[in-house]
Amino acid sequence: LHRRSSDLLPAGVLGKNTDHRPTPKELVSAEILNIVDHQWTRTDVLMLIVPEESFSTFIMWNTGTKDIDCWYINLQEPIRRTKIGFDTTDNMLDVVISSDMSEWNWKDEDEFTEAQNVGFYSPEKAREIWDAGEKAVELVTKERRALYEQWRNWSPNPKWEIPKLSPYWQETKLD
Repeated sequence: LHRRSSDLLPAGVLGKNTDHRPTPKELVSAEILNIVDHQWTRTDVLMLIVPEESFSTFIMWNTGTKDIDCWYINLQEPIRRTKIGFDTTDNMLDVVISSDMSEWNWKDEDEFTEAQNVGFYSPEKAREIWDAGEKAVELVTKERRALYEQWRNWSPNPKWEIPKLSPYWQETKLD
C-alpha cells in the first residue's frame, strides 16, 4: 500500500499483515539467522521513508481508527530498491514520539546495548545510530513536522488489496 513521490516513499501496514524477520536474540548472536513470520496486530501503520536517510517515520493509529497512538522512528540503514521491492537493515534502536509530538523516548535500548556488547555494532557505528536518532527527532518534530502532519488522516483506498510476498522470496537474489 504505497504512493510514491520524488522525495518520500510511503508504505502502509494494516493490522494483521505478516512480515518475515529474524527473532531479536538471533540478530545479536553469531548463529545462522532463522527467519520467522511475524503478524502485526497492535496498530495500523503508515511508513514514511525518505530514500538515503537512516530512519523511517511511522504513523501508528489504533487499529481500525484514525486515533494516533504514536509517531515511531525506526532507525535503519537507508532503504534500497531490489528486484522484489525494497530492502533495509533495522538498527534495533528506535524512538517513540507522543501523538502530539511533545514528548519522545528511546525504545529497545536494552537490545541495542546487548548488540554492542556482543560486537554486532562497533562503538563508532553505535554512536552514528544514536546521532541519527537525535537528528530524526529534530526533523520529525520540528523541521519537517508539517510534512508529516499532512499524513495524519491518510487512509488507503479500500479497493487496494494487501500484496502477498512470493513463497520463493528467500531464494531471490536481491541485486
